[in-house]
Amino acid sequence: MAEASLGGHAAAVETTTGLDHRKMVMWAFLGSECLFFGSLISTYLVYRNRSLTGPFPQDTFDIPYTSVSSFVLLMSSLTMVLALAAIQRGNVRGMRTWLVATGLLGSVFLGGQVYEFTTFIAHGLSLSRNLFGTTFFVLTGFHGAHVTVGVIILFSLFLNSLRGKLTRENSLVVELAGLYWHFVDVVWVVIFTVVYLLPY
Repeated sequence: MAEASLGGHAAAVETTTGLDHRKMVMWAFLGSECLFFGSLISTYLVYRNRSLTGPFPQDTFDIPYTSVSSFVLLMSSLTMVLALAAIQRGNVRGMRTWLVATGLLGSVFLGGQVYEFTTFIAHGLSLSRNLFGTTFFVLTGFHGAHVTVGVIILFSLFLNSLRGKLTRENSLVVELAGLYWHFVDVVWVVIFTVVYLLPY
């Protein structure tokens, strides 16, 4: 389908499903990410409770601390929704505010994860210490890397908006960033439940 002019702006190129092709690419990417994290979570579950030497999860985790950190990340999904709603109304200033808020909440989560990792290492848990250490650091580390990418995207969008490159007409860019961010949040809910809350 060729691009059509609509109100002086180029209309999005749609696929046979009726969705913009960029959104289809994002959904395909997130589908592959589901498989990726599914394999990491499955590996963690397969080797769960098979470590022959400590430290073990019950000796390591601080559930209240991680719960607060998780709440911070989940709250960032709300601010992401508000950022998208703002730009769809043409409120660029509001979008900037909520994008920065989302990025800062994600950064706080990352700071909490770094602190948690360093604490665990100080207590003797490392990537090569035992099966628990290996599967835990790989799973949560890759998630942290995804959050880091998300934070970079959010602040990049903020800078683009300052240059006047992010308007109501191309709000799909913010929507795509939101899809990625919500995915990262949902994955953390699964990881937090499987790793921290399931009894050992």
